[in-house]
Amino acid sequence: MMEAGTVANYSDLAQLGRISTARITQIMNLLHLAPDIQEQILSPEAPAFALRESAVRKLSTVVLWSEQRIRWRQLLAAVEQSRLA
Repeated sequence: MMEAGTVANYSDLAQLGRISTARITQIMNLLHLAPDIQEQILSPEAPAFALRESAVRKLSTVVLWSEQRIRWRQLLAAVEQSRLA
């Protein structure tokens, strides 16, 4: 919508979605995730497990995709281990 000029900025987008500008910024920052991680999260075949959104958001702050992938695997392993415990 921003690329098409329908909305001017995150504030307009947040208002349209009836959420805070801070929340829209958090959501948009998820675009910083490596493409393969985004695919895994959005895949219909993705396993249903208790993955915290805040953990994924924190992962999006890691600049290097290679490091994101390492941390993503660690995150998935930790979630799986806690699920089995």
